[in-house]
Amino acid sequence: MSDVLQTMLKIGGLWKSFAGFVATRDVSFELKAGEIHAVIGPNGAGKTTFFNLITGHLRPDKGSVAFEGRDLVGLPPQRIVRLGIARSFQRINIYPRLSVFENVQVALIAHEGQQWNLFRPGRSLHREGTRELLELVGLAAEATETAGELSYGKQKQLELAIALASQPRLLLLDEPTAGMSPQETSETIASVRDIVKARGLTLLFTEHDMSVVFGIAERISVLHHGEMIASGAPDAVRNDPEVKRVYLGNNAHG
Repeated sequence: MSDVLQTMLKIGGLWKSFAGFVATRDVSFELKAGEIHAVIGPNGAGKTTFFNLITGHLRPDKGSVAFEGRDLVGLPPQRIVRLGIARSFQRINIYPRLSVFENVQVALIAHEGQQWNLFRPGRSLHREGTRELLELVGLAAEATETAGELSYGKQKQLELAIALASQPRLLLLDEPTAGMSPQETSETIASVRDIVKARGLTLLFTEHDMSVVFGIAERISVLHHGEMIASGAPDAVRNDPEVKRVYLGNNAHG
C-alpha cells in the first residue's frame, strides 16, 4: 500500500484565531489508517478547537484538512460525517427524553436519509441494527430506559453507539472518559479499543487521564498554546523534555 493510501487524515499549516487569541498555530499533522492516536495537552491547549476544525464545526483561518485525499475545508459537519468521520463531544450530545433504543435508532435512520416519527413506519426501521449497536457498547439491558436518566458513564457509551451508527472509518472521541469513575473508565476504554480493532476503525481521541492515553494510544501528539510540540510513539513522547516541562512533569504515567 502506498503512503498516500496509508495516510487517512492530513492537516497542513492550520491556524484559527478568536478575537486575536490564537487557538491553533500552524498545526500540521498526519494520521495513518488503522491507528489509535491520542492528542493531549493542558486545558486551553487547543484540542477541542483542533477537532472542530477537522469536523467542520469551525473553519480555519488558514491551512488544509484532507481526509483520504479529499479537502474538508468549507464542508458542513453533516457532509463530513457522510464521508466517514464521526465524533463525540466533551459535553454529551444525546436526546435525553428519548429511550436509549430510540437514540440509536434515530441515528441509524438519519444516516440512511430516512424520516423518524413516533408512528410507523419510522419506529419499525433499523431495529436489528439498533440492537446490535447497543449490544456492542454494552447497553442492551438499558434499551428501554430514558437516555437522560442514565449514569454519566452510560450516556457516554450511548454517545459512542450514536457515533458508530454513521458507519465511520475515522472516529474522533473528545474526552471519552471525562467524569467517569475509575471502573467506568477502565471498562469504557477497553470497550472502545475492542470496537475499534474489531471494526477496523481509525481512532483519534483527546484525554486527560494519562493512564488511558499511555494504555491504548499507538501514537501521541501534544498541543500546547495551540502548537503541536511533539508527535510520536508513546515512549518518545513520554521522554520528550519539552513535553515533560509543559505537561507531563517528571512523573509521566506508564
